[in-house]
Amino acid sequence: MFANQRLAPQVGSEWHVGIGSSQMNMWVGPRAVVAKNSALCQPRKSFTVGNYDSAMKILTVLTYYRPHTSGLTIYAERLARAFAARGHQLTVMTSQYSKALPREEWMDGVHVIRVPVAVRISKGVLAPTFGLVATKLVWQHDVVHLHLPQFDAPGVALRARLFGKPAVLTYHCDLQLPPGLFNRLVNVVVHFQNHLAGILAHHLVTYTQDYADHSPYLSRYRHKLTPILPPVVLPQAAPGAVEAFARQYATQERRPVIGMAARFATEKGVEVLLDALPRVLEKYPKAQVLFAGQHEGVLGEQAYYDRLMPRIREYQSRGQWTFLGVLSPQEMAAFYPNLDVLVVPSLNSTEAFGLVQIEAMLHGVPCVASALPGVRQPVLRHGMGQVIPIGDSQALAQALLEVLAHRDRYRCDQAMLARTYDPDQIAQAYEALFETLRSKISGRQ
Repeated sequence: MFANQRLAPQVGSEWHVGIGSSQMNMWVGPRAVVAKNSALCQPRKSFTVGNYDSAMKILTVLTYYRPHTSGLTIYAERLARAFAARGHQLTVMTSQYSKALPREEWMDGVHVIRVPVAVRISKGVLAPTFGLVATKLVWQHDVVHLHLPQFDAPGVALRARLFGKPAVLTYHCDLQLPPGLFNRLVNVVVHFQNHLAGILAHHLVTYTQDYADHSPYLSRYRHKLTPILPPVVLPQAAPGAVEAFARQYATQERRPVIGMAARFATEKGVEVLLDALPRVLEKYPKAQVLFAGQHEGVLGEQAYYDRLMPRIREYQSRGQWTFLGVLSPQEMAAFYPNLDVLVVPSLNSTEAFGLVQIEAMLHGVPCVASALPGVRQPVLRHGMGQVIPIGDSQALAQALLEVLAHRDRYRCDQAMLARTYDPDQIAQAYEALFETLRSKISGRQ
């Protein structure tokens, strides 16, 4: 499963959505890790899923929401839009992390309420009125959906318990802040808060069983844990956008193109790619790296940025590395078709899946990913790329050379892939879970 091992694409995988009401056994997605081969803003409408017919008032709570960009916020936005499109009344409660953002607005059929922030602490925030707003909103909604890591989650989950509302917690990843005495203290506090939220929540969700099996946090809650694959979708690129992108960044002249889509953060393993590049450039002297995502001013990452930038500037001066900045979904749809391969060399469990891998695969682009639990799953499930040992730059270089030399070997059924990660399908899985919890709670009352 590591470097130099080509993984055969899956065919014949089955999609399953099932739930047992007594034991809450639920599965979503391909049954095995490796199978045989291996309107928005429209009027609300009723819908039928399974054997129930109802629209719910769903409260989603998380620290950061759009326009903040991270895998967690993108996941939450896609799922919120899918719920709204399916007729639910969806409210997002989040922080007003920037005073430029409105306190309240509607975004794609989703009601967004932002609570003012008094002070920022590391990558988190303190919002004194968060509890007051949460009390009102939890009371007004049928279901509470929390996204972790989140400092305020225990208080919100407790309110759900007191008001008899199901509290479902989606655990996206571990939190590991950069070294330092203060950050160590923050880690301890957040871990405590996460565990308290896990105890109070009625049910937990994570992306894959692979990540759950290797997570010290999730292992404590196996009795109330469900893996549900993440929602992944991108809009179509605007007419001519792919070609315009190619002209702007000379992707036809400077090939192969190695893509990376991430924040410039310690856990993303940017240095692993930097260490692998010399060997790749020996074989492909015209290769270039296109880095999509925030690279300047990333919270808590200035020291990491300062350490790596001298090396990156050398590649920039030769036209071998370009920072694209934060791209919109439409721009990402033009980005992926210009790549020959995407790399995800993440280093620790703050990465649980790597949604960008599925986005790339939907555009026919193979991936090279580290062997982190969860992160390795897109390649293992769909066969589009290679998995390498964590932090191994030589293995990354070898895998890149292998994939670039034999790109035609890394193919999968893109229509099946799109169906598997369709936000509407993922929303249905959550709906089934929500309804089962509501039935169990109402039965006790």
